[in-house]
Amino acid sequence: MSTVPTRPPARATRGRRAPRMSGDERERAILATAERLLAQRPLREIAIEDLARGAGISRSSFYFYFASKEAVLLSLLDHVAAEADARRAAALAGAGGRSPAEVCRAAIGAFHEAFGAHRWVALAAAEARPTAPAVAELWSGMMRRWVDDTAAVIEAERARGAAPDGVPARDLALALTLMNERVLQATFARERPSIDEGAVVDALVAIWLGAIYGGEQAAPATFAPPA
Repeated sequence: MSTVPTRPPARATRGRRAPRMSGDERERAILATAERLLAQRPLREIAIEDLARGAGISRSSFYFYFASKEAVLLSLLDHVAAEADARRAAALAGAGGRSPAEVCRAAIGAFHEAFGAHRWVALAAAEARPTAPAVAELWSGMMRRWVDDTAAVIEAERARGAAPDGVPARDLALALTLMNERVLQATFARERPSIDEGAVVDALVAIWLGAIYGGEQAAPATFAPPA
């Protein structure tokens, strides 16, 4: 009498441990959790346990990656600043030959897009700066770099006769950069009053062109980036 061969029993899969996350994956999970929670409540109301739980790790494991929740915010801000710089560099690549209005819009738009995509990080950093020296120092370094870049552009435009002399280039660059910071912060936070999200770049571009060139109509046809 023949027998029907039977299949070997299936290997049990229930209860099998999920693959362990790498250190980089855990760090990214902490950062992603922090940004998600910042969209719901301020940093001061987020506990280490919240960050650890969201990343699927223990509280003690959290401290292997970050010394504090302020250190998490610092890392997030560093990533956003790098993204803003990269977007700006890409927007300004081959700027020669474009109009000042186009170049200005591309540069301001790059920051608007980068910080707008991570607005809760930017707003948390603004709130934390008075009490978190490391966050304040990082932000200050970013601002100085952007002011220096803008001052160099203003000086180059004046040197070639495209922009009139006036307020010292660095002072003008500082005023414009600080204006961008405050105006965008108000827009992202939806303060009252604030400029609507869809109109804020237009408003900033108009002010920059007026301050540097004396008005968009007075601006030269093309832009020549500093050497």
